[in-house]
Amino acid sequence: MPRSVNAVASRARRKKVMKQAKGYFGRRKNVWTVAKNAVEKAMQYAYRDRRNKKRTFRALWITRINAGARLHGLSYSQFMGKVKANNIELNRKVLADLAMNHPEAFKAIVEKVK
Repeated sequence: MPRSVNAVASRARRKKVMKQAKGYFGRRKNVWTVAKNAVEKAMQYAYRDRRNKKRTFRALWITRINAGARLHGLSYSQFMGKVKANNIELNRKVLADLAMNHPEAFKAIVEKVK
């Protein structure tokens, strides 16, 4: 009995990986074993960084809110404490956007919580 190999499926699988490796530098884009490893590593980074992105953005929002609050004589923690105490239900994303793009609206919030 001859060995049965599903060449169609194997080729399709390789083609899929090679397509994902398109745009990589050097042998990573056209040598199967190198491309397979590169794509596998890229997928690990993508999985990890989908989670890290949330942390990174939260840190960015906090930095922006802090900068905006300090212009009005409050630290970030003082400002957020007063926002919570006054039952202002704006999340960090919205507050950061106001601090950056609408300083007059952010100032109004600061004046309300002071």
